Amino acid sequence: MRELAILTFMTLDGVMQAPSDPSEDTSGGFQHGGWARPWWDEVMAQVGEVAMTRPYDLLLGRKTYELFAPHWSSATNEDGPAALLNNATKYVVTNTLDILTWQNSIAVQGDAPSEIKKLKAQDGPLLQVHGSANLIQTLHRHDLIDEFRLWTFPIVVGGGKRLFEPMSPMRRLALKETAQTENGAIMSIYRRQPGI
Repeated sequence: MRELAILTFMTLDGVMQAPSDPSEDTSGGFQHGGWARPWWDEVMAQVGEVAMTRPYDLLLGRKTYELFAPHWSSATNEDGPAALLNNATKYVVTNTLDILTWQNSIAVQGDAPSEIKKLKAQDGPLLQVHGSANLIQTLHRHDLIDEFRLWTFPIVVGGGKRLFEPMSPMRRLALKETAQTENGAIMSIYRRQPGI
């Protein structure tokens, strides 16, 4: 049995859409892409220390896979994060991609919650979700998230895709770890608690 953790960057008002680049995700007319850039280097250093030093497999939505694959597959494996990402098994939730070109990528097709439950029941390293807003909503609805690894940035952008959409189910969480970067971003790691 293995656990599943999400790793998400979000604004103070809960928006997780397009943190790193203006063209990353403009759906819904979103115009604030790249909002995390002023804090990026310090946050990524913290992410590397906290969440990317032990082996893990990735669980990605199709859009995040299409964003990550060209960049990381061409990065040199001397770079620590590149080696971990390239060597990890990438499970990609998709019903439209027929060919996955990034090494060690496997399509997850059909009923996503059922297939992900099967992945969690297997032996193996942690399943870690990066970004993938729609996938996170599905995982949350079906109570498949064991750990929430959240980085909250000191910025408010208004509209956009949020980590928790209206009508998200109630869940009880316990704070496991917290820290702050010098430039004001807050890391909060929560564990799912049984009961709700």
